[in-house]
Amino acid sequence: MKALQYRTIGAPPEVVTVPDPEPGPGQVLLKVTAAGVCHSDIAVMSWPAEGFPYELPLTLGHEGVGTVAALGAGVTGVSEGDAVAVYGPWGCGTCAKCAEGKENYCLRADELGIRPPGLGRPGSMAEYLLVDDPRHLVPLDGLDPVAAVPLTDAGLTPYHAIKRSLPKLVPGSTAVVIGTGGLGHVAIQLLRALSSARVVALDVSEDKLRLAREVGAHETVLSDAKAADAVRELTGGLGAEAVFDFVGAAPTVRIAGAVAAVEGDVSLVGIGGGALPVGFGLLPFEVSVSAPYWGSRSELTEVLALARSGAVSVHTETYSLDDAPLAYERLHEGKVNGRAVILPGA
Repeated sequence: MKALQYRTIGAPPEVVTVPDPEPGPGQVLLKVTAAGVCHSDIAVMSWPAEGFPYELPLTLGHEGVGTVAALGAGVTGVSEGDAVAVYGPWGCGTCAKCAEGKENYCLRADELGIRPPGLGRPGSMAEYLLVDDPRHLVPLDGLDPVAAVPLTDAGLTPYHAIKRSLPKLVPGSTAVVIGTGGLGHVAIQLLRALSSARVVALDVSEDKLRLAREVGAHETVLSDAKAADAVRELTGGLGAEAVFDFVGAAPTVRIAGAVAAVEGDVSLVGIGGGALPVGFGLLPFEVSVSAPYWGSRSELTEVLALARSGAVSVHTETYSLDDAPLAYERLHEGKVNGRAVILPGA
């Protein structure tokens, strides 16, 4: 089968031919219908050789949907031909967090060497994907694969972050979204669907801010040296009850801290390497700062339900598997408006 692999440190990914996988006991083989392109992959491919955590070559893709092609011995709960989405942050299945469905916070994943598809084990940017356990599959129930696949990360991750702050997003409150690309433009829709907060979106280009307005942002602000003052002015000097930074670079993290209200939440979702100092007098009183990761299995089910209701959708552009390297080039250059999706069967 064809697969997109990261094969050499510092080199671009390549489309190669690899053996077709076969499901072992308890495993499920999917014929991939769509795979999502994510900034996390670019981050992985930018890591230096020293301390690189994964074995190469690595088939990319941690967002995947497909149809069940074959079942390993003993598998129940799914049937050949079922259309499913893949829950990506696999865990051990038995620790306290996994028992809650929070495999994204599995307490033993590192110890046991468990990695998500595309982030340590073969991912979805291939004609077939081997899934370790049917519990990691969620029925699409009529959702279009292209529309659904980004929701497994670009929908699930902001949903998980926003859900934590919903008690503070009451009428009259403000939520700030920093970075309105793949995850951020979904976050805006989620905030509009789940809360009555005013949504203020920040980004560095007018094109991204235009998309933010199209998907429901009440206000948009250019993310520059004046951004924090602009948000403070919009909130009457009080700041925002919840701030979601989907970039996570040093400049955006500074803005996130500067616009938080007293007792506000700051969620640093992006992996841009920024850090927000926390201490008495450094932030408004009782600001809570978190660095959430992905989401739970039950939350993925909830996100897909929101998509079926029409409350949230992802702006996508599609590429064949042969053109997947181009999709990464465009993403790296900031030219993808929304989310890029690879169609292995195209």
